[in-house]
Amino acid sequence: MTIKAGDHLPAGKLAEFIETETEGCSLGPNTFNVSDLTKDKTIAIFGLPGAYTPTCSAQHVPGYVQHAAEFKAKGVDEIWCISVNDAFVMGAWGREQKATGTVRMMADGNADFSKAIGLSADFSQFGMGTRSQRYSMLVKNGVVTHLNVEAPGKFEVSNAETMLGQL
Repeated sequence: MTIKAGDHLPAGKLAEFIETETEGCSLGPNTFNVSDLTKDKTIAIFGLPGAYTPTCSAQHVPGYVQHAAEFKAKGVDEIWCISVNDAFVMGAWGREQKATGTVRMMADGNADFSKAIGLSADFSQFGMGTRSQRYSMLVKNGVVTHLNVEAPGKFEVSNAETMLGQL
């Protein structure tokens, strides 16, 4: 069953590569409970099939990085990029995309979160296994308020500009 507006995000964990050690976060991969991270926050989330893939690298991530200040001005506390990759890959990709400190690059290594929200996809024909569909959602205090799911092979409704227009 696919998540929809009005639904709570399911319990789950995502991992993030932490560049700078802080209290409670060690250098390297750290695992976080989604419910803890979304409590009392407004978060723009976008999911995509994979790090370093063409559309994801050329358009999806750069759009959210470019418009991050506009999201903040409209009350968004954080922006997350979720992909079925490990935290090391997501961290490296985030550095390359100049997303560090702007977009949280969240790893869904086994696609558990993508499956739990009903937005996983079988990319086996491309040698990539289970991945995430391309989508964006706005989450307020753990509840989905907007959800934009792309048709296969499209990039029309999950971009930063569409999400900004919904705020």
